Amino acid sequence: MTQSTGRGRHITVAAASGLALLGVILGSVAMAGQGSHDGGGGRVAADAPVAKVPRERGKAAEPDAGGPVSEEISHDSESPGKVVNITIDDGPDPVWTPKVLDLLRRSNVKATFCMIGPRAKEYPSLVKKVVADGHRLCDHSMNHNTAMDKRPESYQASEILDAQKLIEDAAGDGTKVRYYRAPGGAFTPYSRKVAAAHGMRPLGWQVDSRDWQRPGTARIVANVKREVADGPTILFHDAGGDRSQSLAALEETLPWLKQQGYGFSFPKI
Repeated sequence: MTQSTGRGRHITVAAASGLALLGVILGSVAMAGQGSHDGGGGRVAADAPVAKVPRERGKAAEPDAGGPVSEEISHDSESPGKVVNITIDDGPDPVWTPKVLDLLRRSNVKATFCMIGPRAKEYPSLVKKVVADGHRLCDHSMNHNTAMDKRPESYQASEILDAQKLIEDAAGDGTKVRYYRAPGGAFTPYSRKVAAAHGMRPLGWQVDSRDWQRPGTARIVANVKREVADGPTILFHDAGGDRSQSLAALEETLPWLKQQGYGFSFPKI
């Protein structure tokens, strides 16, 4: 009786082990089937780890205005081909900036707005509208001192960095200022270095519409048409006084540029 009972126990244990082994095998087959068939959609099980894709070696990420960029003054466009960069200086202005934004929106054109720090602080809603419409921001100093290249380095740094902070604070949501344009082009090696170290590419221009002189709409348009072959970056203004001529000239210039086969881009960072 005892021997028979022991044999039965051995048979029971063997059978259980066989069933367990079979279960493991069937489970493995099922998992393999699930992993190899996803219906072509590339789906991954919810609890499966996702592998990190390493960045391709030698391929640099686009500058994000959070670290050093080139100290060289940018005149070119970031897009290849026949393009121009529209840049708008001295704002924001409660009268003219909204009108310029409306025109750019209707024309489906993006621009770079070079802002004065205290004006950005005074009109933060306008800074936010500029960003919301897909335009870029540029630091145009605190006081628009066209002789700042003659001032001490401490003054230059304050003009640049204080303005950057005010513009970025006004923009909110972590928006970064991508460029620095010295008033009147009064760059120095030091000011370019400071701007670049804080993520702002020094920004020049090739086409001066001279709208700031208010020579008349026709003259402003003629200036752009004459100089656009010199390079892609065009200078206009949306503040600093009555900009009705600037607005009218932009309204005439933008469609003319399109007729000539130009596209629109941003300055190279």
